[in-house]
Amino acid sequence: MPQSSAQVTAAEISRIAGVTRATVSNWRRRHEDFPAPSGGTESSPLYDLESVRAWLASRGHASAASPSEELRTVLRLHAQSGGGTSDLLLLVLAAAGRSPEELTAAIRLPDADLAARAQDDAASVAGAVPGADPVRFEADDTAVLRALYACVRDEGGQAALGVLAERELEDSAASGAYRTPAPLADLLARLIPGTPDRVLDPACGSGTLLAAAARRGARELYGQDTLPVQARRSAVSLTLTAPEATVAARAGDSLRADAFPDLVADAVLCNPPYGVRDWGHDELAYDPRWAYGVPARAESELAWVQHALAHLTPGGHAALLLPPATAGRASGRRVRAELVRSGALRAVIALPVGASVPLHIGLQVWVLQRPEPGGPERKSVLFVDTAAETPTVTATGRGGTAVAARTRGASRSASVGWAGVTARALEAWETFTADPEAFEGEPGVAHAVGVVDLLDDVVDLTPARLVRASRSEVDPAKLSAEVGATRQNLVKAAKSLARTAGREGWSASDVGVREWRTATASDLARGGALTLLRTLPENARGREDGESREAGARAVLTGSDIARGSGPTGDPAELRSGTAPVIAAGDVLVRAVASTDGPMARVAGEEDAGALLGHQVHLFRPDPARLDAWFLAGFLGTEENIAGASTGSTVLTVAPGRLRVPLLPLEEQRRYGEAFRHVHELRAEAQRATRLAEETARLLAGGLTGGQLLPSPDAAPQANDNYAR
Repeated sequence: MPQSSAQVTAAEISRIAGVTRATVSNWRRRHEDFPAPSGGTESSPLYDLESVRAWLASRGHASAASPSEELRTVLRLHAQSGGGTSDLLLLVLAAAGRSPEELTAAIRLPDADLAARAQDDAASVAGAVPGADPVRFEADDTAVLRALYACVRDEGGQAALGVLAERELEDSAASGAYRTPAPLADLLARLIPGTPDRVLDPACGSGTLLAAAARRGARELYGQDTLPVQARRSAVSLTLTAPEATVAARAGDSLRADAFPDLVADAVLCNPPYGVRDWGHDELAYDPRWAYGVPARAESELAWVQHALAHLTPGGHAALLLPPATAGRASGRRVRAELVRSGALRAVIALPVGASVPLHIGLQVWVLQRPEPGGPERKSVLFVDTAAETPTVTATGRGGTAVAARTRGASRSASVGWAGVTARALEAWETFTADPEAFEGEPGVAHAVGVVDLLDDVVDLTPARLVRASRSEVDPAKLSAEVGATRQNLVKAAKSLARTAGREGWSASDVGVREWRTATASDLARGGALTLLRTLPENARGREDGESREAGARAVLTGSDIARGSGPTGDPAELRSGTAPVIAAGDVLVRAVASTDGPMARVAGEEDAGALLGHQVHLFRPDPARLDAWFLAGFLGTEENIAGASTGSTVLTVAPGRLRVPLLPLEEQRRYGEAFRHVHELRAEAQRATRLAEETARLLAGGLTGGQLLPSPDAAPQANDNYAR
């Protein structure tokens, strides 16, 4: 009997057709010939894939799914027939080394020839992934092979690798696996002085920290992770990122079964698992790594700290991302005291809430240095508090401060003012290391505390507590002048907000709710009304736009810049070897990750012109003779439009081609565009006033409680009847 084809959900049909879920529901209700469910349940039906494709083809609906979405769907269908993804990791590495023409030719091969070609490709790079099993592909695998080759050709090896790892992590039911945000990985790498050649990450995950070290010149990269899929992914990803480096990734528990027991590294970077009680406390009680004391059962983080120090060459540095409880838990007091006393702990840097998972707490970076025999005595430890760092804004009224993030995943990290956090942390650290004895610090932000002062009964290393002790250094006259200037700016901003809010540029519709005839952005691009541009991922070899430029010294506009209304703040180094379009005034910029933290879209102004497009931003370049830029931005960024074009669960990724735009005459577009421009100005003025109000309140409260400011003697207390009663 012939086998039935794979089954797909309504959500997958919407991605295949490039429409919303609501459109699929309408098709089911309105078209009697729409394929009947072939499985699933009444609330979650499944449909025969081939029947759906035939129905869509009969109505002219070609697949609109992006190559990565197509690969994601095909992988799920492949898993239904018992197929895995581990063999495909090697194929990603091989495919990334092929030209677009070679990949296109492979996609067009007959099934048997394609399977043989893919098997030869994977075998050619087998040595790059230690412990990889021999790969064998069959004719049943060809749908996945074609989707993978297409994804690598059009979106790059890293995009395909991410989809494969995502699928395998789901299959293994692994929990707690997440990527360290790129700006945070870059910060940890930059905290290591000099250019270390040999770098270790004993909990490497997908290899983000080692990739950051490679970008700073590391030539030997060693990683270990308890999840085999993460170790394999790290090996392939690092080989793609740093093809000239020596890469060694191993699977296993670094604390219980160290894969590199004899490795002496120049630097260690690590984001270890937190709160693990079963880390091997009993069996490792006499381990020689515990040079600073045996970690308590509840102190797995201090075990990772000592593991890192044990792998360092004398004088080498380590940077670890740790939960704040590590700095003050009573059970870790003795180990913390010895780390301070020996000079191994050099700095503790507090990060803002949302910097990385877990998003609800402010994590800390511990910078350590293995003591050198006969080396200099360490008399102090640096403490930096960046937790209150908010995104920087322009003073033109366009910018503003993003409110506390309320979404999950990458969007929370994107709301952190990484430019300010990085600058503040690095400035304090570099000044401190240059001359610890002369370090003056910054009141309320950075303070060098003497070792003797830290060795009390609790050895609490929380930066917020220790930098507050330096507030008495603030000059009262200087603080009073700062408060006065900030308050004057607040008054001006409030008046400007009132003027903007008082303008009216709309009226109620007299014909009821207006209905739109719309087209997708893909349709408009095919018709020449606009051009869709993106930054090519690293190692992408596919379509390159003629206006793209190699990442250089230009600033980069990021998704978080759009969310908070700031100018370009991204680091060009984050673009790595990719190419990025140069933004022009009048371009429409849309964030690639959906969230409610600020606007999703904006029109590029003169201050954005010349900046490079960041990875998490889509660029729409309208033809001014056919599309008004502000009209386009207003409709592209609506909540309903973004929701209909987004895919994913924890992190919602916007598919730009699926965004819809009303079809209106240019004159009417311009009227809508002017209204949307007014909405943008209103939001910018509100953000600016909010930022200044918060800053004024912060300065006043700090000055009053710190003793630098006194209440006015002329301010008579007012009776409050409610309290009096």
